[in-house]
Amino acid sequence: MFSYEQLEKYNETDVAIYRYIVKNLDKVAYMSIRELAHELHVSTSTILRFCVKNGFAGYRDFKQALKNEQQQLTTYEPQSDVSELANFFAKTNSAAYEQKLLPAIVALRHASLIIFVGIGSSGSLARYAARCFTNAGKMAFGLKDSKYPVSAFEQQHPVIFALSESGETPELVTLIQHFQQQQCPILSITNQSQSTVGKLSDWNFAYQLTHQRINGNYNLTTQVPVVYVIETLSKRL
Repeated sequence: MFSYEQLEKYNETDVAIYRYIVKNLDKVAYMSIRELAHELHVSTSTILRFCVKNGFAGYRDFKQALKNEQQQLTTYEPQSDVSELANFFAKTNSAAYEQKLLPAIVALRHASLIIFVGIGSSGSLARYAARCFTNAGKMAFGLKDSKYPVSAFEQQHPVIFALSESGETPELVTLIQHFQQQQCPILSITNQSQSTVGKLSDWNFAYQLTHQRINGNYNLTTQVPVVYVIETLSKRL
């Protein structure tokens, strides 16, 4: 209903009107132009200009569009992946979630070096995680090449943070075993806690979402929980 191109052209008053409408969609759809103007402390002509700016002939057309939008929102059935993510985020708003993160936070706070490791798409997440922690003031490195000469890091006794959706990538498992032999703490984020990577870790966060693969076994499982947990941890240091 409100396009990006239209939003770009908003002035300060338009933004205030837009925010009020979005937050009170069910209410505004049945308000008169005078009532809306009164709520926003603007003139009716300001409301009318806002309607025209958004491509409506007048306030009546605008209200009808609001009612249609409201009806679509109430009849819309969320996709399963959206529902899963909603459930995940609902669980993060709890004391149990913070308690789960606490051991990792303690280990990361005391780490002189943090090495994030991942293979494939998880390798890109490892690089992103390293940037987040570097921005938070920690020395961090993102490793996505399992053949990287890691012996250079061993003397610093780093904390190893493994990222893997499947938790079964052979190259990553081998790398973790190598760091375990050097007595390095192992943290990980995987989809399932019973994965090999999860079992090898001193601390594991499993987000437990539906595993999705398409087009010849390409992994399409969402990585949103991984990014969220990484960003949360970086802010708790």
